Amino acid sequence: MTRASTQTVRYTRVAITLHWLIALMIIGLLAFGVLMTNEAIPNRFALYQWHKSFGITVLFLSFVRLFWRLGHKPPPLPDGTKGWEIAASKLTHIGFYVLMIGMPLIGWAMVSASKLPIPTVLFYTIPWPNMPGIPRDEGLEDLLKLFHEIGGKLMIALILLHFAAAMKHHFIAKDGLLSRMGIGRS
Repeated sequence: MTRASTQTVRYTRVAITLHWLIALMIIGLLAFGVLMTNEAIPNRFALYQWHKSFGITVLFLSFVRLFWRLGHKPPPLPDGTKGWEIAASKLTHIGFYVLMIGMPLIGWAMVSASKLPIPTVLFYTIPWPNMPGIPRDEGLEDLLKLFHEIGGKLMIALILLHFAAAMKHHFIAKDGLLSRMGIGRS
């Protein structure tokens, strides 16, 4: 990554839109994930269908974002960005991509392995098939559920780390880094 002088350059509008759209969906998915596993919540079936619908949407948008990112260099980092900050940023972003793609795939596999043959219908409109090659197996479903829960906790940790880093750059370093993603002055 290159470093910027005093002028902050933003990501492209496509990158900014995908960032915030996916971020909001992931936060919603995490909230739905907590709610839908609470047995006191009425009509949990609807929450599961919405969770699966937005999960598959995040999967598709994450591939779009990844391909967009591969073809478009990010704006340069501010002067004074330390090497460990660059390394932490790269690792965090790799972690986000692994989870943004891996979590929906694990969820899809988990639903496919379920002994309950409940169909997935995205947004109550589009029938979604089970993942090819995944047998209906309760043990496999339980294992995938564990991985999905661990992934959710890792996603929360990455979001908190990402947010803390953004706040550090905005309020402490005051280097304009946050404006690259469409927040603050450019």
